[in-house]
Amino acid sequence: MYSQRIAASVAVVAALGLLVSGCANQATTGGSTGSSSTKVDIPAITKVDVPANAVLPAGDGKGKCQATTTIGYVGAETGANAALGINIYNGVQLAVDQHNKANPDCQVQFTKFDTEGDPQKATGPVTQVVNTEAIVGVVGLPFSGESKATGNIFEQKGLVHITPSATNPDLTKNGWKTFFRALGNDSVQGPAAAKFATDKLKAKKVYLVQDDSDYGIGLGTATSKGLGSALAGTDKVTTGQKDFSAVISKIINAKADAVYYAGYYAEGAPFDQQLVNKGFKGTFIGPDGAKDDQFIKQAGDASSNAFFTCPCIPGELIPDFEKAYKAAFSAEPGTYSIEGYDSATVLLSGIDKGKTSRADLLSYVKSYDADGLSKHYKWDATGELATPAVYGYKVQDGKILPIGVIGK
Repeated sequence: MYSQRIAASVAVVAALGLLVSGCANQATTGGSTGSSSTKVDIPAITKVDVPANAVLPAGDGKGKCQATTTIGYVGAETGANAALGINIYNGVQLAVDQHNKANPDCQVQFTKFDTEGDPQKATGPVTQVVNTEAIVGVVGLPFSGESKATGNIFEQKGLVHITPSATNPDLTKNGWKTFFRALGNDSVQGPAAAKFATDKLKAKKVYLVQDDSDYGIGLGTATSKGLGSALAGTDKVTTGQKDFSAVISKIINAKADAVYYAGYYAEGAPFDQQLVNKGFKGTFIGPDGAKDDQFIKQAGDASSNAFFTCPCIPGELIPDFEKAYKAAFSAEPGTYSIEGYDSATVLLSGIDKGKTSRADLLSYVKSYDADGLSKHYKWDATGELATPAVYGYKVQDGKILPIGVIGK
């Protein structure tokens, strides 16, 4: 899943208008496609500017806290979509390491709890977290379903938690006072994705497929509304599904020239691969839940038809962050890495200011108003950011490359 300041800073967003005319290929019945056309070419961007006053984990180096002071990560470390969770807790780990290196009198502990990304399994780890008195703040949970299942547990114990990635709009309608979202929700991403598909990618008929997660349902609903008359049809798939032939037949028969998939990469990657193998030559568009290198690894060459939408900034284009992340983890920052880093920084800055009780740190986050590396962080009473932006990405030469802001 940005402030207007960040959105305006992207130097080459105007490149989004430099599109090659023409439509994506239209499928015909029988698994073949119609006349060939060139994939819409949108140049990748190479830079985003960071606010001069961005708050960093190191702070002023004068932080003081008890040795037991702890922040936690709760979310997927294993499971089908674990890569998204790993991206987040690596970002948190980097922030904690930088903080502790600069603040000898405040060595914040960091502990992780694995939910496997499963709502039914998340309640146990979250209960363990809220009952661990040393934990004063949490980054997580990554996914909307597990966030929905555990929000009340955090609320009962007054433990602040910032999600870097859960985007279902209804999460901030539960009256929770401890839940904060570090990116835009799907009421922002859905319309932006629809406009991206029809205006920028020139799709005339978009077939929308959603999975059965809270995330997929919320995003699918928002995107389908935005597509309007361009919506060629809809269908649903289930978590863990392997065979997509039935829905692919419907897409082929609808002669859709683009597919928007509202779900995660675990199903999105084989779905795209099977689409291409059946002769579909149109565009595949996935959301933030599918935007991961694992999508390319699992879909193989078929992934070359893919674009993604995400209310997340490309952290790999922030040089200092990218360099430090790569040195720490021998990998490029992934989806939500920078959001995890910024979320941890908010908590760490509060701890450095002496907000080391749960009540004090919660109050601190509620009134927070400062730039991070990825965006401006200031939340309304429900835990939503004011002006988040949505970025577009494309697959090119086996990599996911950012192509600029597509909506906000």
